Amino acid sequence: MEDVGGTDLHVRRTPGADGVPAVYVHGLGGSSTNWTDLAALLAPVAGGTALDLPGFGYSEPAPDFDFSLLSHADVVVRYLEGLGGPVHLLGNSMGGAVSLLVAARRPELVRTLTLISPAMPDRRLDPRRLSDPWMALAYLPLVGAPVRRRLAALSPRERAAQVIRLCFADPARFPESRLDELAAEHGARAGFAWAAPALARSTFGIFRAWSAVGAASLWAVAPTVSTPTLVVWGNHDRVISVRRAPRTARSIPHARLLVLPRTGHVAQMERPNVVARAVLGMWEQVDAGSW
Repeated sequence: MEDVGGTDLHVRRTPGADGVPAVYVHGLGGSSTNWTDLAALLAPVAGGTALDLPGFGYSEPAPDFDFSLLSHADVVVRYLEGLGGPVHLLGNSMGGAVSLLVAARRPELVRTLTLISPAMPDRRLDPRRLSDPWMALAYLPLVGAPVRRRLAALSPRERAAQVIRLCFADPARFPESRLDELAAEHGARAGFAWAAPALARSTFGIFRAWSAVGAASLWAVAPTVSTPTLVVWGNHDRVISVRRAPRTARSIPHARLLVLPRTGHVAQMERPNVVARAVLGMWEQVDAGSW
């Protein structure tokens, strides 16, 4: 655990080369373990740290934390300030939106930005975007309580398998050993009283951000990002449609887009080797001044 401005964050370290470090920010319902493979592949060039955002993984949120994207971004900013120099910042899904906000607000802290299926506004009403379609009813009056009991009755392994089916284009690519690890993490989180409320409140935080207009909209924030940026999207992303990919890349002044076939919402987990090559290519071009 690390004390980050009064917030205890669980941080997973991947030792590696000195120089500009990498910092990884997971998505909604994820954790620092979402970056294990990619961080290992990038370690020969950049050692890294993956954060558990407040309310996720093993990071217990402060009592007054409000779970908005801006509040998550504030925590990441405070963590980066403590590192003493700019970093390669990588974010997936909700963590991508958080990383976008960090780069817009504090560009001096971010050397490069990698956004993997960032949670740009996508208001489709489609229950297939949920790991369990019953989740859409979980917080409605009258029907919500029995639905929540039904969801709570799922075993940790069933929960983990649901997440992989949602986020991978080909769930068979997820190793059984990793499913065991993910199930163990889900089992541990089931004992944290703060875990389910944190997930629900962060979900509502995303919806609030998607409803924002004017300067507060993520589409208005994107053009203010001056950091060299790589946008990566899976062509079979069921969570945030790949149709958002071109607009996202066009909106960020120094961004390039990579769309991966046969890939879902977590390209860093499903195609870590391809993503690593793309990230290393960006880093090399940025260092050479040719991005």
